[in-house]
Amino acid sequence: MPPGVLRAAVTGAAARSGGVSTLRYLVLNTPRSGRPHLRTRPYLHTPPAVFGRSHLRWQSTTVDSQQIPASPAPAPRSLLRRFIGFVAITTASFAIGFTMSAAPALETAREALSAPSDEESLLLYLPDADHPAAEINNYILEHPLTKGLTADPKFTASRPHLKIPPTLRPNNFTGGTLMGGDKITVPPLTFVTANGSEFVSVQYLGHALCGHPGIVHGGLLATLLDEGLARCCFPALPNKVGVTASLKIDYRKPCMAGQYVVMKAETTKVEGRKAWVKGRLETLPLEGEGEVLVEAEALFIEPRQAAAMSRLYSPAK
Repeated sequence: MPPGVLRAAVTGAAARSGGVSTLRYLVLNTPRSGRPHLRTRPYLHTPPAVFGRSHLRWQSTTVDSQQIPASPAPAPRSLLRRFIGFVAITTASFAIGFTMSAAPALETAREALSAPSDEESLLLYLPDADHPAAEINNYILEHPLTKGLTADPKFTASRPHLKIPPTLRPNNFTGGTLMGGDKITVPPLTFVTANGSEFVSVQYLGHALCGHPGIVHGGLLATLLDEGLARCCFPALPNKVGVTASLKIDYRKPCMAGQYVVMKAETTKVEGRKAWVKGRLETLPLEGEGEVLVEAEALFIEPRQAAAMSRLYSPAK
């Protein structure tokens, strides 16, 4: 074959196969008067099958990327919509937090508004028959003094500590801290007149209330008298509640632990928001007169914000 024809044939074959480097090598290394001297090198030999797959893969990828449309960018939210969303989330979070934090206070208010009556409070304490408190409770209920006061129409019986809302009772000194066990074993049973002129309370003082061994602490006796004398005059005050302005205590005899006692009080004078009361604490034997253990005199004044307190502490409700 003439050199010119051979060069043209080789050039065409190289062009069809895409081997530009091979074409250049053949053209430059083919003598004018003879056949080409080919020197094969690994990097110059490209298998048609491999080249074809690689070429097709590149073409396929290029076509697919051109056919898939680009996703449109989301339209930006307006400033008004973002502000409304922020306000809604903030309001909902505040409402949920406020409701959770205010739930205990709302429950206490609900209990205060639905406090049991005097008659209902007598039915709220029912100890198990085999519990030691049951025997103490029966002694109080069956005592001749208790029966006489229950039959007297001028007195109203109640257990005022059981009228305190349950959510507040654990933090009440006499109605929660000192109540139960070998302390004030059963809730005191009280009797009061409608006009606040007289008051009687029957209760049991256990061995866990001592100062000296076997003797009830004098501070506890003062606390009981302070509370009892206050309950005596509450009905005589405009809003049925007051606070202690002064309290005078005279201890007559030691009060032994593990015994029943009775408190008797009477209101001696009332002037507007002020009430003066005197009373005493006695033993409660089954027969005969009891011994006077402590005597007290007190002045109570109704606070100006008494209307809000009366629902919780007024014995007349």
